[in-house]
Amino acid sequence: MTKTRLYLYDTTLRDGQQTQGVQFSTQEKHRIAEALDDLGIDYLEGGWPGANPTDSEFFETAPKFNATLAAFGMTKRAGRSAANDDVLAAVMNANTPAVCLVGKTHDFHVTRALGITLDENLENISESIKHIIALGREALFDAEHFFDGYKDNPDYALAAIRAAYDAGARWIVLCDTNGGTLPAEIYRIVREVIASGIEGSRLGIHTHNDTESAVAGSLAAIDAGVCQIQGTLNGLGERCGNANLTTLIPTLLLKPEYADRFEVGIDVKSLEGLTRLSRMLDDILNRVPAKQAAYVGASAFAHKAGLHASAILKDPSTYEHIEPSTVGNNRIIPMSNQAGQSNLRRRLDEAGIKVEKGNPALSRILEVIKAREADGYSFDTAQASFELLARRELGLLPNFFEVKRYKVTVERRKNKRNEMVSLSEAIVVIKINGQKRMSVSDSMDEYGVDRGPVNALSTALAKDLGPYQAVIDDMRLVDFRVRITNGGTEAVTRVVIDSEDGKGRRWSTVGVSSNIIDASFEALLDAINWKLVRDDVRPAGAADLSGA
Repeated sequence: MTKTRLYLYDTTLRDGQQTQGVQFSTQEKHRIAEALDDLGIDYLEGGWPGANPTDSEFFETAPKFNATLAAFGMTKRAGRSAANDDVLAAVMNANTPAVCLVGKTHDFHVTRALGITLDENLENISESIKHIIALGREALFDAEHFFDGYKDNPDYALAAIRAAYDAGARWIVLCDTNGGTLPAEIYRIVREVIASGIEGSRLGIHTHNDTESAVAGSLAAIDAGVCQIQGTLNGLGERCGNANLTTLIPTLLLKPEYADRFEVGIDVKSLEGLTRLSRMLDDILNRVPAKQAAYVGASAFAHKAGLHASAILKDPSTYEHIEPSTVGNNRIIPMSNQAGQSNLRRRLDEAGIKVEKGNPALSRILEVIKAREADGYSFDTAQASFELLARRELGLLPNFFEVKRYKVTVERRKNKRNEMVSLSEAIVVIKINGQKRMSVSDSMDEYGVDRGPVNALSTALAKDLGPYQAVIDDMRLVDFRVRITNGGTEAVTRVVIDSEDGKGRRWSTVGVSSNIIDASFEALLDAINWKLVRDDVRPAGAADLSGA
């Protein structure tokens, strides 16, 4: 059976930038575009030339992509020709192979927002598309508010997209701009559009996630016959976001309902980089990745319940709809006081630690976990700390270094501008292979901003680890979470730290103490030790592994 070709259109750099708090630099846009191009996206929408300096610079400096690069703009304004519209001219001057213009298809918006007649709007659409084609570009028409417009006045909404279609637009993209149209409605309306005489091979879908159904709406449109799908990485976008391509892409490639009927420009092998691509974007935005994101989230393949873990040990397909490595993710068996020995052995196996069934150390590890969690620890959210605990009980944890002492001071003082400022300083003394090393650091960053006592402590700890320094140089702290596990004067503080290295590995460690600095230091120590263990570092001056 011949498969239908679907085309993936990424609008992260334009629509994704409408997300509150998101602002890409030109260099960041290049980095994201190149990663998407490597993945195999068909269309890259770079932004709106002339709308802001960053978008204009992106197009001026954009390298050559395998994907079709598209510039975004709007149809010409009423009362002037397409050739003499300066806003449209700025878009065309980007010299991209494709141009996507947004235009009104809802009569209410035409008369109220634009303040022009319905016929004038149809002319604007038609003449703008003809202008693009006359200049040798591929034309796309984003039918703004199409679904709402169709529900209010189907004849006019169809007339608007017909104007673009008859003018020669390669793609007519049906937009659920307000995000309120449900998947069943999208399916029905798309079918009616095709029945009106507009071919599905010329139709696209652009959904927003205001009802948490943008992906479902896009899939419904595909089922109904559209052949282009627009979306963003990690579902970025205005308000609640756009259709999430990190969910749509693996669904189209891995689910037989779609893989058997359709093909896309991305091959299954490329999916192995999807999780890293998702996290790269979050890294650029300085955002914590959504742990429960489908396919790419850290918890997407986490199995906490003992019953589940026991079944996973026998056959992962019992509780997993795909193999995690297919999308570059990992299976996680979180450890908590709910865990049984099957769960524990599976988690140890995932960490590369083989322990035979019935080993008495298994019971010891479970007892330590339960005792620690009673004290406020949470190994469910700190897998690296769990692994170190298990290795310690099994006698498999190298003794890399010893912390002899540390000290943190916080000073509040006035600066030369008579402003009250804070400065934290940390001293850490460690012993490696019989030699003491002392490191000192403060919390001031390169911009003169105080980053707090934990930052000073982290910097000092990682400043001079002698023979291990090269191994930890690519480590960085990406998230820091604090929770008070009980109140009052005997409050206990739990600190969970997420770290990441240059290989894209991310791991979590936990520390607990009545003192937040002490709890933080414990988590920081675990983070470094886990990195050294996972990189197979040999303890300095040691011939054998020894208990820490």
